[in-house]
Amino acid sequence: MKTIAIIDYGMGNLRSVHKAIEHVAPSVKVCVTSKADDIRQADSIVFPGQGAIRSCFAAVDARGLREALLEATKTKPFLGICLGLQSLYEYSEEGGGVPGLNVFAGRVRQFSHSGSDVHGRTLKVPHMGWNQVHQVSAHPLWNGVDQDSRFYFVHSYYVESTNEHEVAGFTDYGVRFTSVAAHANVFALQCHPEKSQKAGLRVLENFVRWDGSG
Repeated sequence: MKTIAIIDYGMGNLRSVHKAIEHVAPSVKVCVTSKADDIRQADSIVFPGQGAIRSCFAAVDARGLREALLEATKTKPFLGICLGLQSLYEYSEEGGGVPGLNVFAGRVRQFSHSGSDVHGRTLKVPHMGWNQVHQVSAHPLWNGVDQDSRFYFVHSYYVESTNEHEVAGFTDYGVRFTSVAAHANVFALQCHPEKSQKAGLRVLENFVRWDGSG
């Protein structure tokens, strides 16, 4: 039986992610774990998260998960969600500056704007609610997901990619930012697929089936 490990480091909406994956893949074993051995033994990995990135890395290191996490980004189908996307970049401006895991090229920046966009919508920080994701590259996890589908976001920091080939989707919120990144066996989203109804559940279903190839 295929096993998907959801990494538990104390900072993520794990129950919602767990239930959503079980819903789309009832025949798959889904485990929530804070053990490095479970990460190494699982077939696929989900790295969710919310909150502050410095606290995220402190919690990961306190549980001895960093090495297993980095191994998984090189060897297994890997899905990052929200803070799980931001942590994969080289550097985050949050908390005075925090080095990331350096899986993707670029940095995480803070939204600094206020006011309205070209459509008259009020732009508040954090960016919270539904917004479109524009797909800019073909990927197995986009199968069956309509272009410009709406996903649910909650974040105050955004990704600025420096390698355009790693951008799988972008979103506009006063600034155009990388909302989905992909490279080799890693696919990561700023939005929350587990809260994004039909489109989000389809992404999760595709992930369950994915072998990590492009």
